Amino acid sequence: MTLNQKQQKDSKKRISGFDVVAIISSFGMIGWNITHFFGGMIFYLFVVSYLVVPLIILYLISVIETFISIFRRKTLKVKIVSHSAVILTILAFNLYDSELFKSKRLITATMADDLSHHTLIFREDGSCEHKLVGMFAYSETYFGKYIIKDDTISFTKKPYNNNFIPDTMLISQTDNVIYIEKDANGNFREVKEWLNHFKIQQ
Repeated sequence: MTLNQKQQKDSKKRISGFDVVAIISSFGMIGWNITHFFGGMIFYLFVVSYLVVPLIILYLISVIETFISIFRRKTLKVKIVSHSAVILTILAFNLYDSELFKSKRLITATMADDLSHHTLIFREDGSCEHKLVGMFAYSETYFGKYIIKDDTISFTKKPYNNNFIPDTMLISQTDNVIYIEKDANGNFREVKEWLNHFKIQQ
């Protein structure tokens, strides 16, 4: 092996500064995507923008440099693996959030106030989801179980962590809503008022 060939071989083994940028920024982007399960990516973009924004900029620089390296036919193994990991993570999370592997929706109902937005999703297999979006785009999803008897929904496993949503609710086909409030006699108040019902989506 000639000296020139040895130098070329050593240069291929060496990790460049842009390889390090690709690794760090890709790990950062994967970590940011994981926050989807802990309040949401947009929420953390607001809360820790001093960390997220530099990571995004660093990642964009790395992507641009990778495309330049492709045209220059430079060594790309580390960069391709790093960027592929980010792409696969995004695809996996989007697949997780899709309806592809979930039971069919029977009812989707929403309620919004000044600070938050609640969505209840009732599925064919008896499972339900409570998607909450709050201030600074904070988001969280609670999972539960339910049964429907006549026009009453009862939770066998609560999809929430407080008493805002009751154990039983009334479906009103006439008003196209789900009432959640009862009067002093224990009967549902079938009058649409502020925060006393979920609107059923068509």
